[in-house]
Amino acid sequence: MHCRQWNGKPYYSLDCYLKQQFGEKLYKIAIDGGMTCPNRDGTKGRLGCSFCSEGGSGDFAVPRGITGECLSPVPGHNAPVYHDLTYQAGIVMRQIDEGIRRLKDSRKYCGDRYIAYFQSYSNTYAPISYLRPLYEEALSHPLVAGLSIATRPDCFTPETYELLATCHQQKPVWIELGLQTMHERTAKLIRRGYPLYCFEETVKNLKECGIPVIVHIILGLPGEAPEDMLETIHYLNTLGIDGIKLQLLHILRGTTLADDWQKGLIAPLTKDEYIAILLDCIAHLSPDIVVHRITGDGPKDLLLAPTWSLHKRDILNTIAHQMKQTHLYQGCLL
Repeated sequence: MHCRQWNGKPYYSLDCYLKQQFGEKLYKIAIDGGMTCPNRDGTKGRLGCSFCSEGGSGDFAVPRGITGECLSPVPGHNAPVYHDLTYQAGIVMRQIDEGIRRLKDSRKYCGDRYIAYFQSYSNTYAPISYLRPLYEEALSHPLVAGLSIATRPDCFTPETYELLATCHQQKPVWIELGLQTMHERTAKLIRRGYPLYCFEETVKNLKECGIPVIVHIILGLPGEAPEDMLETIHYLNTLGIDGIKLQLLHILRGTTLADDWQKGLIAPLTKDEYIAILLDCIAHLSPDIVVHRITGDGPKDLLLAPTWSLHKRDILNTIAHQMKQTHLYQGCLL
């Protein structure tokens, strides 16, 4: 029954959700909002999370300048603090237009409408005077059907929730929160920088505003066994979240994890290990939660390990084959 509801797939994919809600497939345009992160600007820390690249997980985002030039201070270890940001009209429109052009150049078909994805760093980490025109510019683009805003749960104020609710009345707005794990011991190890109760409070506030919440988790974090990762899935099932991104741990050049990997202190999951854990997570995931991702893309120029993750089509085909062979589907083990 569920597979029929999900267009024949054994899990509730983002593609299925978009076709149900919008009547067509929408592609994301990853853009850089020019913000930094409290875990990089000295508020919480300066090194960032141990797995996060210098690009703030926005390595695939369209540069703020079409040719890559800096149009505002670029976040980094010596990043401008929260109040130093100045909105520059037109910068979001240019990134969206450039992202659409790139998609059209790389695909035979890429749809007629798009999701503006604020991806780099923490995209609610700015004053309302900066966020409001930034979001409104994206919403005003005639080909943008909605916004997806990636951020941290410790980057919200009452005014932020109010602004998001207002934007959501114009076009759909999603918030993507980087949880990575429910386990505080792992969170400390990866320098996440906020406690679990902060995440829970933010999810609660967003749900009260009617804002869909998508949660990022990483499978294969140092020190976590398969049962620890599964515990995170069970925990998220209780919170009423709307979507999830299941991400393989990538070892990226220039990160603390890269140093540990080069010293032989950590080892990424093998392909077989990852797929086994992933399938178990999907089987225990509430069927109401949209699966936005079941693997991930590591930038080729930054990825150190696991190199098998570069063969994304092969991974997806293997996942689909194993789910079919074992008659496994989302939520079947709940």
